[in-house]
Amino acid sequence: MGVFQELKERGLLAQVTNEEEIQKMIDNGKATFYIGFDPTADSLHVGHFMALCLMKRLQMAGNRPIALIGGGTGMVGDPSGRSDMRSVMTVETIQHNCDCFKKQMERFIEFGEGKAQMVNNADWLMNLNYIELLRDVGSCFSVNNMLRAECYKQRMEKGLSFLEFNYMIMQSYDFYYLFQHYGCNMQFGGNDQWSNMLGGTELIRRKLGKDAHAMTITLLLNSEGKKMGKTAAGAVWLDPNKTSPYEFFQYWRNIDDADVLKCIRMLTFLPMEQIREMDSWEGAQLNRAKEILAYELTDLVHGKEEADKAMEAAKSIFVGGGTSENMPTTQLTEEDFTDGQIGVLTLLVKCGLAGSNGEARKLVQGGGVTVNNEKVADIKQMLDKELFAQECILKKGKKTFHKVML
Repeated sequence: MGVFQELKERGLLAQVTNEEEIQKMIDNGKATFYIGFDPTADSLHVGHFMALCLMKRLQMAGNRPIALIGGGTGMVGDPSGRSDMRSVMTVETIQHNCDCFKKQMERFIEFGEGKAQMVNNADWLMNLNYIELLRDVGSCFSVNNMLRAECYKQRMEKGLSFLEFNYMIMQSYDFYYLFQHYGCNMQFGGNDQWSNMLGGTELIRRKLGKDAHAMTITLLLNSEGKKMGKTAAGAVWLDPNKTSPYEFFQYWRNIDDADVLKCIRMLTFLPMEQIREMDSWEGAQLNRAKEILAYELTDLVHGKEEADKAMEAAKSIFVGGGTSENMPTTQLTEEDFTDGQIGVLTLLVKCGLAGSNGEARKLVQGGGVTVNNEKVADIKQMLDKELFAQECILKKGKKTFHKVML
């Protein structure tokens, strides 16, 4: 099976502009492709997983990835999939986030001469002359067509700023620039980016002629992939200082039964023959599938040693209900207590087991919280500081354990 057909079988491709030519380029390792990353945080999260795994698969087949960091477009803000205007970041913050991204991407792709590249669109967008941009690029875009794009239609009711309206032109210019200066002949992005990506393909054809080859592909379920990055308590980061390897493992170990085989198909590098055999798994077998998924992805992001530790800790905690040195831990200080006590709702939020007091309240009311194996029944329950002199174990639901200490 060629790599293009494997991408289709894994459920990663949704739309393409020229399937036959794209397949030929990818299978022959002739694609130089880019995927954009928005530098709004100092760590990637699991919502980026499909893009990172795709880059790895294609590089393994001889194709060249370009990780495009949106340092320039980040100064404007992408309206796609949003109902509010994104806050504008400083140049220093963007550069710091770019540096963090590259370190994490190196777990997936190899950078270097003739290999993967990381570029920042601030390098060319920040130098554009406004009049020249209007004349040379703006003339290639129809406002009527732009307003029909889903990314703009979603914002029209609440208000779309002229700043954000320019985002499609800027992203299209990215592909045009990369095509000319980096030999980039293909772009990948999520379904919510389809209009912006078509704009880039069309700009190349309008400016450079019909013979210019520029291909567009969208990733299936990328909007769902972004949701993967969010849990009730916030984002699941690839940075171990933000999400420990154990917590990362547990996130995948606890996903819904309906999603586990889909995630194995899209995100792991297990052979398709093995995955097809797993398609018939059900019941208790799905728990085994979740362990496989969690282990494979923890290994991919944090390495085999951390994956082994997380697997061992998960098994010892789940079977024995006891403690483990690898269990995620929160340390409390004097400032966390009022008159020597802390409320259970405050503690749940502090430990990241709930994203807000309201969510913590629902957990307690649903009977899903225990402290040292004793169920918490009162949302107003206060816990004495002495309780944490030795390790105290919080449990959410049946599988999420958290150690709390002074």
